[in-house]
Amino acid sequence: MKKIVLIGTAHPYRGGLASFNERLIEEFIHEGDKAEILTFTLQYPDFLFPGKTQYSNSPKPNIPIERAVSSVNPINWIKIGKRLKKEAPDIILFKYWLPFMAPCFGTIAKIAKSNKKTKVIAIIDNIIPHEKRIGDKIFSKYFVNNVDAFVGMSKSVLEDLNLFDAQKPKRYNPHPLFDNFGELVSKEEAQKHLGLDTSYSYILFFGFIRDYKGLDLLLKAFADSWFRTQKIKLIIAGEFYNNQQQYIDLIEELKLNDAIILKSDFIPNEEVKYYFRASSIVAQPYKNATQSGVTQIAYHFEKPMLVTNVGGLAELVPNGKVGYVVAPNHKAIATALKTYFKENKEQEFEHNVRQEKEKFSWKKMVETINTLADEIQK
Repeated sequence: MKKIVLIGTAHPYRGGLASFNERLIEEFIHEGDKAEILTFTLQYPDFLFPGKTQYSNSPKPNIPIERAVSSVNPINWIKIGKRLKKEAPDIILFKYWLPFMAPCFGTIAKIAKSNKKTKVIAIIDNIIPHEKRIGDKIFSKYFVNNVDAFVGMSKSVLEDLNLFDAQKPKRYNPHPLFDNFGELVSKEEAQKHLGLDTSYSYILFFGFIRDYKGLDLLLKAFADSWFRTQKIKLIIAGEFYNNQQQYIDLIEELKLNDAIILKSDFIPNEEVKYYFRASSIVAQPYKNATQSGVTQIAYHFEKPMLVTNVGGLAELVPNGKVGYVVAPNHKAIATALKTYFKENKEQEFEHNVRQEKEKFSWKKMVETINTLADEIQK
């Protein structure tokens, strides 16, 4: 039995990062390890957080979670580092997604692993962020220097990581299924729960809305005149992290008001299943990306996907089998969506999704982390 400590986002904080971390620790516990999360007392100062709230209304998961880490207090970083140095867990895990966290995470890692026993492994979402800021590379370099090994959830992330360190052990492991959003429900039940007209088909855009996620491209694609002759609507489900008005203006300009269902709030965990199961296809028209947790929610709920050929998205979506991989422009997106509905691909693709999803297990992620730990020389 190993002792595992994950430092990062977890309840009472919300979002995909928290869901990932909680599910991973649950898997370590299932495998017989002693595992816990040290999450934040302060994750972001309010002026740096673009959403409405950082906190979840969902129940706390049944795993050990302690609020202990301040992202902005160096005295706290030293305190946590010394505590972990003394406690000497076998592995400390960091889920790294933003250079803002690098000083905090890097300092804790540097102090904790000085006990010559603890091994530090980072699961990298992005090493070069989608929205770049001054100091990003310096901060990420500091973090990388204090980590022993890395898991990349897309091959493009591992390539980016080589710009900072090409020597330390690293492994590719695709994002496991997000299977912690509940069981599958029927399409009809999901549509009725959401108050949707069951005579329509629905395209889903899901998750926090940022410029790089390409909602504008999807809106322009959906403005194609063919869709106006069909009983198809677009659901936009997620909180705006950029200027909401620019999208509202675009919807009005394209005369899409009657064809759009806009749910511009954070979607609680217990509601996620209804949005995915109510839809016929999930659209991820990203302009740039590494990987996306939305893909793995779609796999869990057995929904076909449209993704763009940026970053690691295409690695997870076999083109023409479980969905479509297209260029990040509105004409290519429109063509693929029209093909999907004209050729009635939903049942065929859903069957293929059920087969493909078997590749993405949390057990495999745990095995990858353990293999890396065995390679680290202390």
